Amino acid sequence: MQHLIEHSVEEAIRAAQFLRLPDSIAFIERSAEVIAQCLKQGGKILIAGNGGSLCDAMHFAEELTGQFRAKRPALAAIALSDPGHLSCVANDMGFDLVFARGVEALGRPGDLFIALTTSGNSPNLLAALLQAKQQGLATLAFLGKTGGKMKGVADLEWIVSGFAYSDRIQEAHMAAIHIAIERVEQHLFAYAAR
Repeated sequence: MQHLIEHSVEEAIRAAQFLRLPDSIAFIERSAEVIAQCLKQGGKILIAGNGGSLCDAMHFAEELTGQFRAKRPALAAIALSDPGHLSCVANDMGFDLVFARGVEALGRPGDLFIALTTSGNSPNLLAALLQAKQQGLATLAFLGKTGGKMKGVADLEWIVSGFAYSDRIQEAHMAAIHIAIERVEQHLFAYAAR
């Protein structure tokens, strides 16, 4: 039994070490710059994902609207997670449109849409990315495995590859999100850059 736990611990460490790769570091810095630039120019961040990635999207948004490392003004971000909206659109139009309709309703040119997916194959996130691009939003994608059908669609993407299961990919995504938010605060607020 202990060897199974040790194996899982090693996989978790490997997921964390994925963050040290040059491409990962470059993505984290670039994503922080894009988020900070959007917010500086009066835009807002729209974030979506399915299942655990939707929980991560909500976490991402609250770190911006609340606070992360230091007291500072609230930052405009929303996870596309309203159950009324999701169930209405899923029931009336199909689940593939739940996030695209959210982007259509709330997205404006100058905003940023962020998709979180461990497979890159979620039709509802692909539809939202395409809707965001059509409406003039910048797009960013946290992907996993091979990047799936969403590979190459977003303006900026990061693919956490080499993991068979979503949990390790989500762990890497969440760590990268936290680091990016730390950098956003440093970009926007001088007192955070200590």
